[in-house]
Amino acid sequence: MPMSPNKRKLPAYTDYTYDMFMTSAGKDHAEITQFNQWREQVIAADMYTFQIPHLGAQRPNVSVQRVSGEELDLISFANYNYLGYSNHPEVLAAAKQALDMYGLGATGSPVLNGTFRIHELLEEKIIEFFGMPGYGVSLFSSGYGANLGVVSSFVHKGDYVVLDRLSHASLVDGAVLSQAKIKLFKHNDVDHLDRVLSRLDYKNSRILICTEGVYSADGDTGHVRDIVRVAKKYGAAVLDDEAHSLLIAGENGRGVAEEQGVLEEVDMIIATFSKSFGGVGGCLFAREPLTNYVNWYARSRMFSCALDPAVTGGLIKALELAAGPDGKTKRERIQSNADYMRSKLQGHVDIGSSHSWIIPVIYGDEHISIPMSDYLQREGLDTSLMAFPAVPKNQSRIRLFVTSEHTREQLDKGAEGIIKAAEHFGFLLKDKKT
Repeated sequence: MPMSPNKRKLPAYTDYTYDMFMTSAGKDHAEITQFNQWREQVIAADMYTFQIPHLGAQRPNVSVQRVSGEELDLISFANYNYLGYSNHPEVLAAAKQALDMYGLGATGSPVLNGTFRIHELLEEKIIEFFGMPGYGVSLFSSGYGANLGVVSSFVHKGDYVVLDRLSHASLVDGAVLSQAKIKLFKHNDVDHLDRVLSRLDYKNSRILICTEGVYSADGDTGHVRDIVRVAKKYGAAVLDDEAHSLLIAGENGRGVAEEQGVLEEVDMIIATFSKSFGGVGGCLFAREPLTNYVNWYARSRMFSCALDPAVTGGLIKALELAAGPDGKTKRERIQSNADYMRSKLQGHVDIGSSHSWIIPVIYGDEHISIPMSDYLQREGLDTSLMAFPAVPKNQSRIRLFVTSEHTREQLDKGAEGIIKAAEHFGFLLKDKKT
């Protein structure tokens, strides 16, 4: 029988959303105590599936160790090693070579003493990959830091940042840090964006519009081309965060901006190295005068250590592979795998409007998130859950990250496990109709 919360009372610790312990509960820091009490309750119930250590590389097959010490072998749909470059032998060899030459860490800020020749080589490779002369690259040690630093250095107090309502936290935090005025438009609603911009002092103010190539909660594609069109009408700049789409979308893997024919019309492209590249870090790709400026005035770059050299060496090799026949093959395979997975889930569970390699399975009620995460692990699946406030209330979901490296057998088992969980927890589409 389905374990629907309407049919069976769930334990108190399932009444949890991420925002519950985020605000001050008084001078005695009660929210810290309350959070740790909640955490211990979930651990005592042997349902704690967060921050559990993986025992090897992020492959489609992974091994994890739960808090109890129990080890599980799982099919992973929770990591975004989209093209398998994180553990690719040529990428690892390049990283090891860079490690031997440059050492473990950069041990310095990029502007001061932390830039190595290998960082410049990565910048050159990125410019070559995009094929756009006159452009430059600003490297950051995280994708979060890239958005934080770029937004907060480009706009300032008195300017405007216009965000999609589903913008990533790093864009929101960059906007807050900038002290610019923040405006929101409905997700992917270009008509609403037009109305928002029309109410601003656009003739005398700097405006930055932020969009994304693929949105990580819904797996849907940003309307980059239409946003660029509206931005031109009001003299606004456009930042396109291609974190989940670079190396995959577009004929040459240059992202959704390439796919929609506006690569040279977007003012700033953000790349994240922890997804398709398989490493860590991020960068801004923009016209060189802007990247020169951001290098100095992005606080998350100036006051952080530079990318570690070994990762940088691996990123160069990953980009070389992605730009060649290997990348073309992997792009075709990841899209084929994603389409296949959707076909297995369609009609059984709500998968939203995704056409990408991120497939949401929307189950709604956040109360079942913890027991379902435990259930899925015990069914042999490693998944990524999202609940309020990362998504709207009653829109909680499983995120499935499909990669080029998944086999059809793994996809079949994944779909079977998800449908079985939907039946158990009462969110099969047929259950909702009756």
